[in-house]
Amino acid sequence: MESEKLKHLLEHWIEHNVEHIEKYKEWAEKIGSESPQVAEILDKAIEKFEEGNKLLERAFNSL
Repeated sequence: MESEKLKHLLEHWIEHNVEHIEKYKEWAEKIGSESPQVAEILDKAIEKFEEGNKLLERAFNSL
């Protein structure tokens, strides 16, 4: 029973992260010409979120 609940939560977390990633990408593009350093930091954050999602997907697929 707990594994089904966790699967549901993992799905939600993955989806939620994807929404955040899209916003980060949007803002990295918007701020890029004004502040390339900030855009670069956002790009690194995007990479980390994508790595995190891969781990969450592995957890999901392992249940």
